[in-house]
Amino acid sequence: MAEFHRILLTGAAGSLGKHLRTGLSHLADTIRLVDRENLGAEKANEDIVQGDLSNLNFVLEATKDCDAIVHFAGTPREQTIGEILSDTLPASYNIYESARRNGVARVIYASSIHAVGYYSREEMPDTKSPHRPDSLYGMTKCFTEDLARLYWDKFALESVCLRICSCFPEPADRRMLWSWLSFADCVRLVEASLLAPRVGFSILYGTSSNTEQGVSNAGAEYIGYAPQDSADGHRARVLLETERGLAQDGSARFVGGWFTTLKPLNV
Repeated sequence: MAEFHRILLTGAAGSLGKHLRTGLSHLADTIRLVDRENLGAEKANEDIVQGDLSNLNFVLEATKDCDAIVHFAGTPREQTIGEILSDTLPASYNIYESARRNGVARVIYASSIHAVGYYSREEMPDTKSPHRPDSLYGMTKCFTEDLARLYWDKFALESVCLRICSCFPEPADRRMLWSWLSFADCVRLVEASLLAPRVGFSILYGTSSNTEQGVSNAGAEYIGYAPQDSADGHRARVLLETERGLAQDGSARFVGGWFTTLKPLNV
């Protein structure tokens, strides 16, 4: 018997959404997939809906009869303020307001390390650390985390905001020796967030079981996330193929890495 009647997955055509599409399917009688891009043919227990999350009426319809929402839609790059105001922030609001109106119990949100990117490596931000965004992209993650906090306090809508660090096939640089999250552990992260008996409003960092750490999930153990992969097996290769860098460089100094060096984009 499935744990859920229907889960809504946004950003299902994205690099992480593709893995969640298959990895979460066993949890629900139906997994409803949403994206602006073509998602191909429906598979068993899938319900595909193509549309734009910045349209409230579309989101209200898409979230009907859903027990939980996994909100992974977004653009993982720096954005202009025009894009943010017309697309990213309205999409986040529409997800939460539609969830409230339709009685959805829980939202799992793909936040980012860039919501706290200006903490230095030695500060090691944890699940209670205040926001320190490193970019306008990071600022949008702060906005949605605060939106999630508001909807928990005011409407008792539960959320887990996943501050994903570096989710790629394998570590590509020295920073990823601590920040790497495997695709399989990403699925485990979301599944644990869905299945935890109670989450309220929670923050959880998305990394695998790497010996080297740059963030701390202390205080969020109740969610039960247990990563099974590690960057450690890639360490020798990464050290051989990449330069150490200078301690004062933003990409080495801050947990947000090279995002701290980005210049603002034109509107």
